[in-house]
Amino acid sequence: MRPRTVDEVVGQRHLLGPRRALRILIESGGLSSIVLWGPAGSGKTTLANVIANSSSAHFEPMSAVTSGVADVRKVIEAARERLGASGAKTLLFLDEIHRFNKSQQDALLPSVENGWIVLVGATTENPSFEVNSPLMSRSTLFRLEALEADDLLVLMNRALADPDRGLGRMEVDADPDALSHIAEGAGGDARVALNALEAAALMAASRTGRIDLEAAEEALQRRALPYDKGGDWHYDVISAFIKSMRGSDPDATVYWMTRMLD
Repeated sequence: MRPRTVDEVVGQRHLLGPRRALRILIESGGLSSIVLWGPAGSGKTTLANVIANSSSAHFEPMSAVTSGVADVRKVIEAARERLGASGAKTLLFLDEIHRFNKSQQDALLPSVENGWIVLVGATTENPSFEVNSPLMSRSTLFRLEALEADDLLVLMNRALADPDRGLGRMEVDADPDALSHIAEGAGGDARVALNALEAAALMAASRTGRIDLEAAEEALQRRALPYDKGGDWHYDVISAFIKSMRGSDPDATVYWMTRMLD
């Protein structure tokens, strides 16, 4: 169900709406190094694939969790040869770029400066602290937001209707309250929502052929809410807690306090 074009991407209207910077960059086909910063399931990998599909560049995905400097140098060398032989550029998608230490990130600098690769880095951590300044100065930063419940509903309905890339072949229906439960409980994470939907669809297929609220609850279970006292979530949650108190909203105040204590 991963989108192939910018029009198929759901959410991130502040970046992909009409005349917005990232949409213009993608549609122009002009490749430049960027860093995508956002929570899990917000579409960072999806956007990297869309950017690659919109250009004629060779797409080279890599994870900083499982790769090292030697792997990076192999990709860079292949990119140099490709550029020299055919003029084709290489788009290096480096997921979890914050997992690279300073020396590992420094290994990318010459290739970015010389145009051997176009870097698309993805991170859930604030790149101002986790990505080297020289690398950031050569990249454009785009901040992604957690998807809204309405966005997740669009994705899930699309998945249920698509027989080729989604769950359409299973021919299951879904109650609106079941989908709403998943959308509200996924915490803005498309991956969580779609995984829960698939699990609920498998249960429904073996039962009544319909995803009801019980199946949705069983599929979603209780998701661990994101909260990192050492990262940006800490300050975001505290800010929401303070705003709830100032706004005299007791329900929201209790909710955000629970997030901090959970």
